[in-house]
Amino acid sequence: MLQVGDVSHKLGLNPQTLYFYERIGLIPKPKRTESGYRLYEERDLERLAFITRTKALGLTLDEIKEVLLLQNGKALPCHEIHSKLMSKVNQIEEAIAQLQKLKSELLPLIQHCESNLSEEGRSANCVVFQKKLL
Repeated sequence: MLQVGDVSHKLGLNPQTLYFYERIGLIPKPKRTESGYRLYEERDLERLAFITRTKALGLTLDEIKEVLLLQNGKALPCHEIHSKLMSKVNQIEEAIAQLQKLKSELLPLIQHCESNLSEEGRSANCVVFQKKLL
């Protein structure tokens, strides 16, 4: 059994993150020593590692909580997981499209800056954000 400091070091998590996950119900309340220190078992570490991996994949804490609830039922209906993952992929594709649109709006501004710099030099006043260019 590991204490908070050991778990946070092993998984690269801030101790406050562990307390937060416990408070919002992502992880069960751990056992405690007589002096009140939290003690985490191997299954707690596995759950925390799962949370960390799925969070890194872009799932929100609420989405992770839903998956964990399904997992607690010992059955992970494939159609449920598929649906959640497809929803996440759609969100990612939407974010990519928005970022590509932003990029296409910024590139002409960058080109204008480069043109202005080549004509006026480094001390040129930047006119990129004047109303006529936007």
